[in-house]
Amino acid sequence: MSKKIIVLLIGVIFSLVAFTSIAGAEGMQKENQALNARQEQMVAIAAFTAKGDLPKLKAALNDGLDAGLTVNEIKEVLVQMYAYTGFPRSLNGINTFMGVVEEREAKGIHDEIGREASPMPADKSSVELGTENQTKLAGVPVRGPIYTFAPAIDQFLKAHLFGDIFGRDVLDFKSREIATISALASMEGVNSQLQAHFNLGFNTGLTESQMKGIISVLNDQVGKKESENAAEVLGKVLSTRLK
Repeated sequence: MSKKIIVLLIGVIFSLVAFTSIAGAEGMQKENQALNARQEQMVAIAAFTAKGDLPKLKAALNDGLDAGLTVNEIKEVLVQMYAYTGFPRSLNGINTFMGVVEEREAKGIHDEIGREASPMPADKSSVELGTENQTKLAGVPVRGPIYTFAPAIDQFLKAHLFGDIFGRDVLDFKSREIATISALASMEGVNSQLQAHFNLGFNTGLTESQMKGIISVLNDQVGKKESENAAEVLGKVLSTRLK
């Protein structure tokens, strides 16, 4: 084999190694990708809705629209919040958003309305759809003594929360869990639910970096106490999932 051919072969080998390394690095970077700008604003919107801080919510709503969230996506976050924060917080959030949209229209800002929710499956009841969604999110059928003790709450969770709300495809499951985690992390006394939704979030495909991104937004915009508590709960979840 001539020296020229050997040199060419070595060059090809080095090129293949370099390409493989770059591809691997890009794949790892994609896997560890943090939140994008739209998702960061979902965190802030859900958090301030949960806390009832309407001036900060108003700013977050404007930032969300500027970041590319559609009007219907933000509406969907605010509607979902009633299941976790109660009707008063949700209604106040929606009312604040109405004012934001009107102000922006008056300034000549035309925000994208976005798509409407698709019709629900005609061949499934809300309970059937909700049971499927809940099981998909949890990874296993959800059972427990609390649901035996109060079966009505089991039915409402399946039919209404995971069926009627999570069944609406304006937001995907990842976005819904980002909003839910952010809201729960901004409330006191709900760490068991926060822990459960960190797990559900991982099951939707959210990465550890994205979870930490949620906590970073909470730290920067909501408060140190909230972010530190969320980080502690996430740590417990990670230690459990790694076993």
